[in-house]
Amino acid sequence: MIPGMDLTAMDPETLTLLGAAFCVMLSMHFTVQLITQHLFYWKNPKEQKAIMIIVLMAPIYAIVSFVGLLDIQGSKVFFTFLESVKECYEALVIAKFMALMYSYLNISLSQNIVPDGIKGREIHHSFPVSLFMPRKVRVEHNTLRALKYWTWQFVVVRPVCSVLMILLELVGIYPAWLDWTITMILNISVSMALYALVLFYHIFAKELAPHKPLAKFMCVKGIVFFCFWQGVVLKVLTALGIIKSKHFWLDVEHIQEAIQNALVLVEMVLFSVFQQYAYHVAPYSGADRAKFEKKNE
Repeated sequence: MIPGMDLTAMDPETLTLLGAAFCVMLSMHFTVQLITQHLFYWKNPKEQKAIMIIVLMAPIYAIVSFVGLLDIQGSKVFFTFLESVKECYEALVIAKFMALMYSYLNISLSQNIVPDGIKGREIHHSFPVSLFMPRKVRVEHNTLRALKYWTWQFVVVRPVCSVLMILLELVGIYPAWLDWTITMILNISVSMALYALVLFYHIFAKELAPHKPLAKFMCVKGIVFFCFWQGVVLKVLTALGIIKSKHFWLDVEHIQEAIQNALVLVEMVLFSVFQQYAYHVAPYSGADRAKFEKKNE
């Protein structure tokens, strides 16, 4: 607390902005701390560059949400652009996350390198994917390429939809039905990418075990996918009239956006803390090796 500051005398809007600013600072603090550690122990540039891009997503989300709260009635085109920048970064993070997993597994699809130990494993597709794919599939080069494409389609669809939304906002043609259509397209796209990541994790859980794959996966899934579906739920609640506006200067759409931004700010602090564990610098500092050797003495 700042000396001399009387929080009880402040209005709710000011308190909300102070809390939001504090969340941004916390998420940036934990992220910069982690990045600094990786820069100090710069041993594997390929993997650590991907890690740095992934962990930067938490403060980027926090900053965008803070700007949204700071000027909630600002230009809709500006905020659409800001959200689009964030969404395009999401696509980059998904691509880098898959590249990181492939690096851990020593897989190179471009050079047709797939370790013999994982060839021939069975993939069991679940419903509804089993409706248009064989229920059981053997792991091979083409199977891994398909999983990569399922993930990469989101990397393409997300930015394309974002650019389309900006252009429609600029020309003033963005009806509600089109907003819901784009939301559904993104929902299908993000679901396919999530399914591919889950499948990838289950196939290679044993090989990825030393790299804390579940924690890393939960960071990406939590930030990208959870925040997306959280926004969809808030839209549905608004459409059903459950979220209502009690402010004469703010409509229900702005209230919905404010709730989403406030939730994201708190969540990014939690994720930035969790990333300290998931993407710890120990594998590159030698701490993990020393710990393993001590355990086996």
